[in-house]
Amino acid sequence: MKERIQLFANSLREQNISCAFVTSTANVYYLTGFLCHPHERLLGVMVFPDQEPILVCPGMEAPQARAAGFKDEIIGYSDSENPWDLLGKAVSKRNLRALESIAVEKEQISYERGLNLLSLFPNAELVSAEHQLNAMRIIKSEDEIKAMREAARLADFAVEVGMSTIAKGKTEQEIVAQIEFEVKKKGVSEMSFSTTVLFGEKSARPHGTPGLREIQPGDFVLFDLGVVVDGYCSDITRTFAYQSVSEKQREIYEIVKKAEEAAIAVSKPGTRLGDIDLAARKVIEEAGYGEYFPHRIGHGLGLEVHEFPSMSSNNDEQVKAGMTFTIEPGIYVPDIGGVRIEDDIYVTENGPESLTKFPKELHIIK
Repeated sequence: MKERIQLFANSLREQNISCAFVTSTANVYYLTGFLCHPHERLLGVMVFPDQEPILVCPGMEAPQARAAGFKDEIIGYSDSENPWDLLGKAVSKRNLRALESIAVEKEQISYERGLNLLSLFPNAELVSAEHQLNAMRIIKSEDEIKAMREAARLADFAVEVGMSTIAKGKTEQEIVAQIEFEVKKKGVSEMSFSTTVLFGEKSARPHGTPGLREIQPGDFVLFDLGVVVDGYCSDITRTFAYQSVSEKQREIYEIVKKAEEAAIAVSKPGTRLGDIDLAARKVIEEAGYGEYFPHRIGHGLGLEVHEFPSMSSNNDEQVKAGMTFTIEPGIYVPDIGGVRIEDDIYVTENGPESLTKFPKELHIIK
């Protein structure tokens, strides 16, 4: 973790930025190895070009920060103390020149916290830290991929649980409960996001919410889920049919499967990111279902289930070895249902590798 902070500090020096104040849980964890969910309390790491960093966190969490390996200054504060005052005093002791610029996560920091920061350093300008942090996080290390492999393996297991739990009279929520119960027995403490199980016509809602709808013969069954391992997320979607499948349903399924295969095939170093979306979209549009594919092909994946890069068709950046992202085309037809197939892709020098392995042939649950 020390190397990450040093690399970030070097970038601040190169850009002549006085310091950075990083406050998102994911980026603090990435830079320090300390995972903390502080709720409304302040969490942040202040990084300087030529000084040791300062970590500020709730006092009750300070021992965990030390245990995580952070060896530099920690400001642990109680609920009766003002952490901004403590941070200001700690910086003043460094005998630094007046801070002229502070890099922050502009998409993360709240207006109130921005004002608090400027009240401590009124001559400073706030600039963006996102570009450098995204550039660092977008290429995964071997340790990061190891965690993501395990998260993907457990996501595959969770789909298997869901599929095997489907039975007459079961509701979406019952299946969700069984999936999460079984993965927690495997030691998973956190899902990547709210587990989604949708039946029948509800599967045509890309962001549908599970409820008390009972399974019916002929339904599509859509699972969208993921787990967190050592801070890293997985995200898988599989679609099944229950007891029977119509020719139209089968047609839709095979088109989505073909679209996903086309997108994965072009996920190689040097490919324009937007062309991954277009590869899948071309298959779906040529089959006559273009209007039923309303979202981008996927999203970056790692410490956050949705992170940089965007996988939309207008992204002109190139794929690089070490990137991880999802590929998840879908077709959603009202009154028939929806199909989405999603995998977690790791780009190697030799091409794409799918971390999620659950079979993708259309399966009819009997």
